[in-house]
Amino acid sequence: MDSQVRRQHFALAYNLGNFLRRLALPKAVKHWSLTTLRERLVKIGAKVVTHARYAIFQIAEVAVPRKVFGAIVERIQRLRRPEVAVVPSG
Repeated sequence: MDSQVRRQHFALAYNLGNFLRRLALPKAVKHWSLTTLRERLVKIGAKVVTHARYAIFQIAEVAVPRKVFGAIVERIQRLRRPEVAVVPSG
């Protein structure tokens, strides 16, 4: 049972890395390997500061430059399904 859960975990991590690489990375870093993605985006320490309407990720710019991180977040947001307007009947 343990090895089955481990395989599913690895498959999920691989698919998430592929998703990031194919759909969310800007051209400047599209060549990054899955290992580089993991080390630069996932395994970094960050502090999340939340306010009423937004959250701030405080990470060292040595890991990922601010513009690159912002571009990745922006591309992920664009992948969201658009909200559908509901027209009241009656």
